[in-house]
Amino acid sequence: MIPLIVCLLLFALIIVVILIDIVPIFKDWLSRIHIGRFQDKQLWSRSITNVGIQWLNHTPQIKVTDNTRLVAIDMLKGNYSKNSIQHWQEASLLMGLAEYVKRSGDQEVKREIEKFLASKFDRDGEWVEKPEQVDAAILAYAVMKLDFINTDHYKKALETTWELIRDHLGTDGTVAYRKFMPNYRYVDTIGFICPFLVCYGLRYRQEACVDLAVKQILSYEKHGMLEGHHIPSHAYQIDNKLPLGLYGWGRGLGWFAIGLVDAWNELPAGHKAKKTLENSVRKFAVAAMAFQQADGNWSWTVTRQECRADSSTTATLGWFMQQASKIEDISAGCLESADRAVRYLMKATRRNGAVDFSQGDTKDIGVYSMLFNILPFTQGFCIRLVNSVHIGS
Repeated sequence: MIPLIVCLLLFALIIVVILIDIVPIFKDWLSRIHIGRFQDKQLWSRSITNVGIQWLNHTPQIKVTDNTRLVAIDMLKGNYSKNSIQHWQEASLLMGLAEYVKRSGDQEVKREIEKFLASKFDRDGEWVEKPEQVDAAILAYAVMKLDFINTDHYKKALETTWELIRDHLGTDGTVAYRKFMPNYRYVDTIGFICPFLVCYGLRYRQEACVDLAVKQILSYEKHGMLEGHHIPSHAYQIDNKLPLGLYGWGRGLGWFAIGLVDAWNELPAGHKAKKTLENSVRKFAVAAMAFQQADGNWSWTVTRQECRADSSTTATLGWFMQQASKIEDISAGCLESADRAVRYLMKATRRNGAVDFSQGDTKDIGVYSMLFNILPFTQGFCIRLVNSVHIGS
């Protein structure tokens, strides 16, 4: 006969597991009541920014697993979340809030940002916990975009990030996503490293950094794009140049877009690579606009309108279009596209200001999440988008 204490412990364990599964599902259901009620862009901007401020120093952990049952088991196995995922979530929030502070001068938000920086970097300006993956470069770039701090204080961390990127250089002279996969080039890496490389290279007069960013982008354009449509595959193999994964994965378009347009933005007008990247921005803008849906979103697979809309794709491509509108001959189309993206994102925002329905974390090449929920990355790009320049009325 099983002792009573064992029965009670088993019962308690079952209750805990059930609660871990059920509580998040219930919270999502409750949070989605009256979703999409925002009509005024200024009110929407304030609401999403307030959530971004809350999340900066308390960033929600993003699940690696797609499981919605027995989640406790994933937690115990360490399969629930990863630190490398947090880097690009935090970076996006930081970039968004940097744009907000630039416009508002909000002292409280500046203090929150300084608190965040103190948690990531030591007194000497080095990483508290040195990163091992190139994902961290987008966070380093976000720090460099803060115009109210002395960025040079963090030069040690920036140098460490540059060394990390060099340590991931492959035989073809471009940067690998992970050292244990040296023969693959992922589209994600464009967004992770290219803006940082250009910004760091220009600030500290290391032209090799800028050259590497341009090479990374142009190599992907040459080997990773669908001919005739100019949308990226998830990855490609450097030896045989075969595409890997899905052509038209929405967040893949987003990674390429932000890496390209921020790198282009960083280059001064007279730089030798400025026109080259401007042509790339123009070509990609025209290609991406062709896949925008009637209500302003891009689907998680942009080539299929039957697929679910993805807020992370929409936010990043909305930012791209807004920035690409600086190019005169495509300006009108890009501004209209960005405005439509914002209007969709307003409809996807919970009443508390959290932008919903972003695709979850990708598991592997060709293995995509079917969960759509909040994502700090999306929140940050929405804040960045709405605070950088006024869109529409």
